[in-house]
Amino acid sequence: MQNMLTIISNALCRITGRNVGAQTVSELLVDLSEYVSLTSPAAPALAQTERQPPKPPPVSTRAPAAELVSSQTDQLDRPGSRVVVSRSFADFTPQATFDIKKCDVHRLEEAPPVKATLTREQGLQYYRVMQTVRRMELKADQLYKQKIIRGFCHLYDGQEACAAGIEAGINPSDHLITAYRAHGYTYTRGVAVKEILAELTGRRGGVVKGKGGSMHMYAPHFYGGNGIVGAQVPLGAGIALACQYQGNNQVCVTLYGDGAANQGQLFEAFNMAALWKLPCIFICENNKYGMGTSVERASASTDYYKRGDFIPGLRVDGMDVLCVREATQFAADHCRSGKGPIVMELQTYRYHGHSMSDPGVSYRTREEIQEVRSKSDPISLLKDRMLSNNMAAVEEFKEIDVAIRKEVEEAAQFATSDPEPPLEELCNHIFHNNPPLEVRGTHPWASLKSVS
Repeated sequence: MQNMLTIISNALCRITGRNVGAQTVSELLVDLSEYVSLTSPAAPALAQTERQPPKPPPVSTRAPAAELVSSQTDQLDRPGSRVVVSRSFADFTPQATFDIKKCDVHRLEEAPPVKATLTREQGLQYYRVMQTVRRMELKADQLYKQKIIRGFCHLYDGQEACAAGIEAGINPSDHLITAYRAHGYTYTRGVAVKEILAELTGRRGGVVKGKGGSMHMYAPHFYGGNGIVGAQVPLGAGIALACQYQGNNQVCVTLYGDGAANQGQLFEAFNMAALWKLPCIFICENNKYGMGTSVERASASTDYYKRGDFIPGLRVDGMDVLCVREATQFAADHCRSGKGPIVMELQTYRYHGHSMSDPGVSYRTREEIQEVRSKSDPISLLKDRMLSNNMAAVEEFKEIDVAIRKEVEEAAQFATSDPEPPLEELCNHIFHNNPPLEVRGTHPWASLKSVS
């Protein structure tokens, strides 16, 4: 044993350029912990405290792996330097294929694949999107409880895989319309966090100048945010009709919840879309509860993907971003090929209540919510997949989390300090590209003007 200690001590002395004379195992461990920092997968505890990998830049600007390795090992040339065994981007798996849950199908001869390929860049991007939506919604919850956000406010945390997966499965030029739980889709359609939070607080810098609030946000190719239950579904069919009329090979994703699934206007829209073979993807986000009523108590049939009857349908795991992405791509290809509409049911779950006025625990237990969080959380599922397949490091996710929290905090500062819109802007933008017009107020002597 003493000979072994001497050999290791001498080797450590040669590596570090420092005098090392350990006489016992414990002394040797102290010397090793002082002079040698190992940051490798085999030592996860040390990796968490020592390794700080560089934040991955865009693919187009990424430095070659050789440069990254050399920049981390240059310091070893100096006597007494600490030995740093670090990982470069070349050490990570650039791409992996995962088994995903099989979709249930209705009136379809083919189905989405049961394997999904994910690149490292895609995985990190999906993580950023979902984590940003999660943090944004938690900040909205905080601002609402502080009475800075008022009125209706329906949060999306828990359902992030739906928004991220759908956006990954369609093109930016495709169209999307949803119900009042719209914050996540507003973000995935390209609106900044600060504009969303400023809209929630009714400020001038909001995405619609502080006049829309939680349920009425819009962006290019994004049509809201609609407050009337189910009313967006016929509108989505109309957008799909416009796509067909213009022949632009675009599709419209039309979203609604399980609570709206029994609305008569849905079936009217289904009928017209099927007759005219409109390129419309009807998506039911089934989060198990319509307001405070479970789907089993509200619907005689909970197979929402079959509700189109004569329209093909899919039932998808809405808590897995890869399942949602593959199913959305399949549905979009179906519509673009001229086969007409398709119905998708995304089985998902919301962590908050129906709205901020609903505590969310009077019709379900806290244990139920915690079980979903622990077993099916969409962000944790993606993160665990990437870590277990060596596609990213724990510290990378931590860095992303820190950056997102900073972005959300800065957005909240903007949303609480930006001025409210002045009264003279109240009636602006009633019409698009129209000459100014007088608008009657609530009484005859209230004269307002609308400017496009």
